[in-house]
Amino acid sequence: MAENKTETIRGEVDSIIFQSDDGEFCVVMMVCGDELINVVGPLGNVDEGEELECTGYYTTHQKFGEQFRCQVCERPMPRSAAAIQKYLSGGVIKGIGPAGAKAIVKRFGEDTLDVIENHPEKLVEVNGISEAKAKAISEHFKKNFAARTLMIFLAEYEISMSVGVKAYKKWGDDAEMLIRSNPYVLCSDNINVTFEKADSMARDLGIDANSTDRIKAGIRYLLKLQTYSGNTCYPLDKLKKDSCSYLNIESRLFDTVLVEELEEENIHSCDIDGVRYAMLHDYFRAENYISRRLSIMKECSFDNKIDFSDVIDNAEKKNGVEYDELQREAINLSLSYGFLVITGGPGTGKTTALNAIIDLYKQQGMTVFVAAPTGRAAKRLSDVTGCEAKTIHRMLEVKPTELGNMSFVHDENNMLDCDALIIDEMSMVDTLLFEAVLKSISLTCKLVLVGDSDQLPSVGAGNVLKDIIESDVMPVVRLTQIFRQAQQSAIITNAHKIVSGGHIDLTQKDNDFFFFQRLDYEGLQILTAELCSKRLPKAYDYSPFEDIQVLSPTRKGPSGTMELNKLLQQELNPPADGKSEIKTKLYTFRTGDKVMQNHNDYEILWKKKVGDKTEEGAGIFNGDIGRIIKCNKVLRTLTIDFDGRIAEYTGEMLSYLELAYAITVHKSQGSEYDAVILTIFDGYEKLYYRNLLYTAVTRAKKLLIIIGQNRLVDYMIDNNRRDLRYTCLKYLLKELNGDADGQTSIF
Repeated sequence: MAENKTETIRGEVDSIIFQSDDGEFCVVMMVCGDELINVVGPLGNVDEGEELECTGYYTTHQKFGEQFRCQVCERPMPRSAAAIQKYLSGGVIKGIGPAGAKAIVKRFGEDTLDVIENHPEKLVEVNGISEAKAKAISEHFKKNFAARTLMIFLAEYEISMSVGVKAYKKWGDDAEMLIRSNPYVLCSDNINVTFEKADSMARDLGIDANSTDRIKAGIRYLLKLQTYSGNTCYPLDKLKKDSCSYLNIESRLFDTVLVEELEEENIHSCDIDGVRYAMLHDYFRAENYISRRLSIMKECSFDNKIDFSDVIDNAEKKNGVEYDELQREAINLSLSYGFLVITGGPGTGKTTALNAIIDLYKQQGMTVFVAAPTGRAAKRLSDVTGCEAKTIHRMLEVKPTELGNMSFVHDENNMLDCDALIIDEMSMVDTLLFEAVLKSISLTCKLVLVGDSDQLPSVGAGNVLKDIIESDVMPVVRLTQIFRQAQQSAIITNAHKIVSGGHIDLTQKDNDFFFFQRLDYEGLQILTAELCSKRLPKAYDYSPFEDIQVLSPTRKGPSGTMELNKLLQQELNPPADGKSEIKTKLYTFRTGDKVMQNHNDYEILWKKKVGDKTEEGAGIFNGDIGRIIKCNKVLRTLTIDFDGRIAEYTGEMLSYLELAYAITVHKSQGSEYDAVILTIFDGYEKLYYRNLLYTAVTRAKKLLIIIGQNRLVDYMIDNNRRDLRYTCLKYLLKELNGDADGQTSIF
């Protein structure tokens, strides 16, 4: 049989060798005529005795021999009496076991499934089946059949089985009928089929291109794309222009549909200084809630400043430190107000002030929680404060819903049991997550946000820290003094020069800051690999996996993370006998590789050994970095250690991962590394701007090496365009606190 030639086989499942929980990867033995064929692929939750029609190709596995790799699986119902009996004996229908299956098939033969579906009253002819049980059997069969026909229908459009499972969970037996009438429902949250895929299905089903359903879905899709760029809202005139062009519709149709969307509250409108913006419902709700909640916190405490000078003097004596004027102000405000932002660059004493605040809170008998957005940031926070710091997601306790969206155990109905909450690296916290934080704490709980507003904004939509600071209506302390010890670090002094727009001396070879000019890609790649694999481990005893992180502004190009990861993987973790690996469309993953999760997944289960106990939890999040400790090539599973949390990845979950020897600057937010190697080269100047360089530089704790072109370093410092984001939070805060520069309204 020719390998990779697409063909279709049909047969009966004889035995199941392996089946992942989501059905996205299965290994079964299938009887096809006189042959017993090993079939692998996304077969769904199959049962022994089922008849399958599989489209795919034959391939030869070096260990397991010839296999049929299934790409699309359809499920015709079994036809022979023997096949039907085997199918029913597997427990696929509630209420029928092996003995019942034998009795029913003995009575009805090849008509059994027709009787169960269409004439269940006849089942009472079988001993032991009452009218009520016959009805229940029929209903359960129809439910199973509806799910299976839905999978078959979606497979025609190359839509994965996992999407079908979500659709069936959401809409039940009516799912197929609903999708056929309006394929755009598949674009909804938690299903997340692309608009292009749904649009292609709609054309095939004969749905008019000017249908209201299509235009509504298209507008929401374009607004959702804006959230991926960090925007919580978008100018309505731009949205109209984009929608008419993308959907190829007249402007009058856009206007008509927008009115309906506003009335149905799928989309909301925000007017700022005469400019009208559109917002998806989730972001309207979140920014509205955040602005109102913060305003209440301000009203409760902002006008009640108390002088705690004596308390701070005692803290200085106890801790053997002398706080500067701004640190004293931050400590004083944290004691007298219910809300405070502390911001400042590296070396300005944020940690020193934070430790004093925590200590004084505890002296007052308060229960203090400390948290950060990422695991690495939380670990660092634990190290510098001596308190157990958790990630925000772990603190709130992720509660996966049936459809896999974000939900937390702690919310307005089950609040955190703390008197004060401190969040570090606040620049990384997006709008929806901050809304969840505020809902989880009582009005009497003190909230201190700590962060550097000059760093890149959050990966998720919003610009929460910057908006709060720039609203100029909430209590904020900006720490500006660089302390003597920090002044000795070229990393810190250069970071402050960069953020203020000053050029740095790249010729100076300080002990923690180095620049290497490379004018060709090959030279850049060779030096990067050499530093990671030989020079830094030898000179500083740094581990390429634990201590060194390569950063790049971009994923693409010879100096981007994609190419650098291939190079570094070959250098640091090459193929070897006995080292198993799995190939995907973009990457080869092998045992020992450094990998990163590329989006939030609230359902991934993990276990962590804590002393003699094993802690269990769920959720691996965007930017989490781990090491592959086990790779099963046959079952296509990876076992990954994320800082002690051991998680198993199966099937299409592999698309959630990427190699992490090199990562983008955006993905490095909230993390610090002993040594950072930053590559800067031609080709992607739109990504080269000041606060991206500043963020990269401030990721290094002990050593920073920049490799590339010195003119681009100067270009980045001069380019202060920042990440422009459309948000409403700043203006809502101003309006609610009577300090709006112009007219703001949201509805």
